[in-house]
Amino acid sequence: MNNHRCNLRSTQNNKIMSAPLAERLRPKTLEEYIGQKHLVGENAILRRMLDSGRVSSFILWGPPGVGKTTLARIIANKLEVPFYTLSAISSGVKDVREVIEKAKSSRFFNAGNPILFIDEIHRFSKSQQDSLLGAVENGTITLIGATTENPSFEVITPLLSRCQVYVLKSLEKDDLLELMERALKHDIMLKEKDIIVEEYESLLRFSGGDARKLLNIIDLVVSAEESDKVIINNQIVTERLQENPLAYDKNGEMHYDIISAFIKSIRGSDPDAAVYWLARMVAAGEDPKFIARRLVISAAEDVGLANPNALLIANACFDSLQKIGLPEGRILLSEATIYLASSPKSNSSYMAIGDALSLVEETGNLPVPLHLRNAPTKLMKQLDYGKNYQYAHDFNNNFVEQEYLPKKLKNKKIWQPQNNASESKMVEWLRKLWGNKRY
Repeated sequence: MNNHRCNLRSTQNNKIMSAPLAERLRPKTLEEYIGQKHLVGENAILRRMLDSGRVSSFILWGPPGVGKTTLARIIANKLEVPFYTLSAISSGVKDVREVIEKAKSSRFFNAGNPILFIDEIHRFSKSQQDSLLGAVENGTITLIGATTENPSFEVITPLLSRCQVYVLKSLEKDDLLELMERALKHDIMLKEKDIIVEEYESLLRFSGGDARKLLNIIDLVVSAEESDKVIINNQIVTERLQENPLAYDKNGEMHYDIISAFIKSIRGSDPDAAVYWLARMVAAGEDPKFIARRLVISAAEDVGLANPNALLIANACFDSLQKIGLPEGRILLSEATIYLASSPKSNSSYMAIGDALSLVEETGNLPVPLHLRNAPTKLMKQLDYGKNYQYAHDFNNNFVEQEYLPKKLKNKKIWQPQNNASESKMVEWLRKLWGNKRY
């Protein structure tokens, strides 16, 4: 019997030792959880729900490696309720229904709802999401979804309306340093070694706010040393990653690095580089809708008014891709990518809305001029709402000069047109209308 217990402990220890550092260090309580204080800190929304002993269904939206799965497990442990997991990549409607039936049979009187955690819920099809609705609505399960994508794009409206959405942020410098210190002091393997951190800038830079990536890099650097004494500095970290660049990307975190290179190549008007990074994503099995959405954003943000047709092309690519799918859809993506990369560039629209938002934050809710206000009632008309407004279409060129900004911002210049053929033509027309007063 004693030998059996010793063998069991030995097996468990071997299993722990062979697990990656990120798994060995996975937090089990909120006290061990690092980051996301806006959600789990003192008096934060998730902390209050947990303290009350009841949580409603919600979706965690954030980049990889910020603790979405870990937080879901901690919540289930804290509430002492059954915890079921499904991956949107490998699970179908049948799997969803099976888990819901298990959840029904595992419920006890006055106990909390079983939790169903769905990783990458944005990859669930409409029929899969539909199969969750009844169980979420009647309280058979509490749904916790995790996604790296904006839920409003991919989660059906009926399901989204039944879930709160909480945004998780990339870890800050202090969070990552705290995580590194915990790993070096408390990990069963690392604490046995003499690890000296001379510099940490490369660790932080390569991790990019991703806790799992940081721990995988540390794991890689330490495992590459044969002796118990390990030096960590910027040069060593960089060299180790150059030797084995995918070692810290086993779960596809390079996804964000490649999409960044893709967008920057389009912005930099390099169609060869852009289509290369596109091929990298297609070959890796990236969701084509994710790529198409980024093309739509790039068309508006980087090409913008220099070539307004770019947005039409990108949007047509997105719509057509949903009808055609892969593999033929790769041609649509290639066409849109090359068109955007080869187009003249302007970010004047992007800058204008940013400046306008800053102006709103600075000046607050300035009153709408009376002549621009809506006057649907007699009282509003008596208060001069809409009085002296001039209807542009009643005048030559469908234009009449009047003030459209709040009085405090009269003649304020927000949009700064850039030097390209399309915007120069717009400016020429506006100057014809306004003279030199505005443009």
